[in-house]
Amino acid sequence: MSEDKIFNVLFLCTGNSARSIMGECILNRLGMSRFKAYSAGSHPKGNVHPETLKLLRGMNFDVSGLRSKSWTEFAQPGAPRLDFVFTVCDDTAQEVCPVWPGQPMTAHWGIPDPAAATGSPAEIALAFADTFRMLNNRISIFTALPFRSLDRLALQKQLDAIGKAAGAAAAASAA
Repeated sequence: MSEDKIFNVLFLCTGNSARSIMGECILNRLGMSRFKAYSAGSHPKGNVHPETLKLLRGMNFDVSGLRSKSWTEFAQPGAPRLDFVFTVCDDTAQEVCPVWPGQPMTAHWGIPDPAAATGSPAEIALAFADTFRMLNNRISIFTALPFRSLDRLALQKQLDAIGKAAGAAAAASAA
């Protein structure tokens, strides 16, 4: 894969209100114009979670264009040709996805849903911050991959390893 190409990346979760929205924002910032990130959900909630917006605003992300949307938008004629699709939700990874234009590479980077967090406002904010940190770590690794020197099979192995390594670390720290 060429490093001169701008890669289109879609982050998927069920509700498209927290994890996938964060992934979109993080990659659009870290991608330094090498990536264009999008997000969607299999069953979108219709709005971005208020705690997601609060976290992103607090980190100086532009949230003005963010919205919860269906993954079918990206399977329609005229949709961006996707290079990568990452599921960040275990439920979405089990669903039958639409046929994506461009036959993108896919990987599952499962992360617990911060919108399901309960407790005090501080505990809920911490759940969202942890989700952001996990996504930021994975996306940082992804953007540092040597795309020019990896063939498709080697790149797929790297994408899968990003999800497994980060997921194992998250599971170990939760235990």
